[in-house]
Amino acid sequence: MARVKRKKFLQITSVLFLLLIVSGYMSLTYGEFSMKVSEVLQTLFLLDGTRDHSIVIFSFRLPRIIIGLFVGLGLGVAGAIIQALTRNDLADPGILGINAGAGLAIVVYMFIVSKLEVGTELLSTFTLPIFGWIGGMGAALFIYGFSWNNGKLDSSRLLLVGIALGSGLGAITLYISLKMDPQDFEAATMWMTGSIANANWNQIMSIVPWFVVILPFIFIRASHLDLFYLGEDTAKNVGLSTEWEKSIWLLASIGLISACVSVSGSIGFVGLLSPHIARRLIGLHHKMVTVVSGMIGMVLVTVSDFIAKSVFSPVELPVGVVVSIVGIPYFIYLLRRKANK
Repeated sequence: MARVKRKKFLQITSVLFLLLIVSGYMSLTYGEFSMKVSEVLQTLFLLDGTRDHSIVIFSFRLPRIIIGLFVGLGLGVAGAIIQALTRNDLADPGILGINAGAGLAIVVYMFIVSKLEVGTELLSTFTLPIFGWIGGMGAALFIYGFSWNNGKLDSSRLLLVGIALGSGLGAITLYISLKMDPQDFEAATMWMTGSIANANWNQIMSIVPWFVVILPFIFIRASHLDLFYLGEDTAKNVGLSTEWEKSIWLLASIGLISACVSVSGSIGFVGLLSPHIARRLIGLHHKMVTVVSGMIGMVLVTVSDFIAKSVFSPVELPVGVVVSIVGIPYFIYLLRRKANK
């Protein structure tokens, strides 16, 4: 049985890896400045690339692809954690308001920096994830505090509180952004809808430490999520300190979400779709689910970003809008399916 599972896991990850290669190829070669495969390879390996090719690849397209991969991975893994902890297939960092909390903190930081003109761009890039983590943690604590019912976490109440909080924080974020200068407001609006159009190497460096520290912990201890998904009583019966475990997992997931939100803005539905599809493909073994969910998130974001910048050219849509076009119908389908059950 275990061998069959591993074989299926390898098959699924191989297909997802091929999809990532294809999406990366499309993103590198196609656009307003189209390039041949040979030209892309020569530029990447510093063999015979022209100056124009080097600027297009290394300053624009490659950072954008890498940011898309990190954001998809982080949101996919965080979504799997949150759905396991809450035992709710409809739970998602965006729907629960965690994205909104992180986003509000980051917009407040952007507003203060723009008004006081303090710090440098590089310092701001590295500071944004920390502010995002503080905002996301505040939102998560608020949601958890109002979701307890008779000493237990009520999944339905969690979803309702999260949606209400997300709407409220979104309104506050919009109000603060309206107080910004026109140039800063335009950047904040683009960021709030979810965009990686301005990806750069500084942003990549700012989020890599978060992933390096958090992901090994998640993948090593992912089997504990199986127990939470089966029920908190099951976790207690095998000797887990459930409250401590939930706190650690919550900190880890919010760390990933905050890092992602700091460079891409609020991209919804990736954390909802990825783990749901992953469980359908591989089952409930979270050592595999977290990996597959992360890879599906990477495919979703990179493919959506390619569609956003290519299909509607010369107009470029935020990647968050393209993901929502897929995510909203799927969310409605899940709601109807849950109601029928």
